[in-house]
Amino acid sequence: MTSVLVSGASIAGPALAYWLRRYGFDVTIVEKADALRGGGYPIDIRGTALDVVDRMGLLPALRDAHVDTRTISFLNPDGSLLTSFNPVTLTASENNDLEIRRGDLATILYGTIRDDVEIIFNDSIEAIDDRDVLFASGTRRTFDLIIGADGLHSRTRSLILGPEAPFHHYIGYSFVGFRMPNRLGLSHEGVMWNVPGRAAALYAVGDDPDYVHAFLNFSLAEPPLDAHRDPVAQRRLIESIFTDQQWEIPRMLDALRSSDDSFFDVVSQIHLPRWSEGRVALVGDAAYAPSFLTGQGSSLALVGAYVLAGELSTHSDHTAAYAAYEKNTRDFVELNQSLVTAGEATMFPSTAATLERRNTMLVNLSEIPSDAEPAHSAMALPTY
Repeated sequence: MTSVLVSGASIAGPALAYWLRRYGFDVTIVEKADALRGGGYPIDIRGTALDVVDRMGLLPALRDAHVDTRTISFLNPDGSLLTSFNPVTLTASENNDLEIRRGDLATILYGTIRDDVEIIFNDSIEAIDDRDVLFASGTRRTFDLIIGADGLHSRTRSLILGPEAPFHHYIGYSFVGFRMPNRLGLSHEGVMWNVPGRAAALYAVGDDPDYVHAFLNFSLAEPPLDAHRDPVAQRRLIESIFTDQQWEIPRMLDALRSSDDSFFDVVSQIHLPRWSEGRVALVGDAAYAPSFLTGQGSSLALVGAYVLAGELSTHSDHTAAYAAYEKNTRDFVELNQSLVTAGEATMFPSTAATLERRNTMLVNLSEIPSDAEPAHSAMALPTY
């Protein structure tokens, strides 16, 4: 039986493990966190990815976990209402999309493999030498194949392709997310405030009426890399940018100062010349992060995991399987990555002119062009 080590237990890793076990592989997952991360901000599953979770038999459970956002409101700089509507209006779907808290999706995926897959928490890959793997804990083990599903800042990717910088494409924004008290009484809705180059949002996903997910996004010409792993520097930077005393900004900053669950990062994509090297392959954000601005990160992870496992099941040689996985998936990935280009995210205008155009579009929803074949559905899922 072919042994496979998968690094990462978020979305791509467990989805890949599910399919690999179905095809008879011996799978081990290593995860640097000490447990699954529950809850969290909502993510979307749409298009081709819906076919994947349907084939996994997970649609009923995912529909039960559906956040069901019913209203999204956009505000003027003074906090007054610009417009409000059902978010389905902005999508090219038939209202079949699923919106699920990231942690809920991870938990559901974990439930499909926990009895069949070895899962090692609180550890990570330190070095790879062909089949031999050294873990951060000092343990050494041997695997036939190694798959990196360890996210945007993938350690596995750095071990096989080198430092992140050449592959990291900064989109021009940084953000922080955290929870705060739901003083506005929001329910199954989101509210977004914008001024040029800055945005603030509160998002009530329905799991806890006393709290909302708060989000601050801002544009910068260069990524604030010096603040990436320094919480004090992050909060100092954010406070210097969000000096407004309008709407909920002061209370959001107060909540951020006392938050113990904030997450800060730059908005970026990963573009690689190849998704594998030797016995090691990459999947999900580690290989082709599209950025959260596309809304397609989890969907690409699910589709990529399905195709990678399928190709490994139909090729006796891993090199041929990795090549087929990339050939069959890359066009779909790049089409979805192209939904957002540097500094041009529709929902986060960087200039007064682009904000005015965005607001005009939102007020006149009938002017939004429909897409006959949206990017999220542009790939027909193979059968293995």
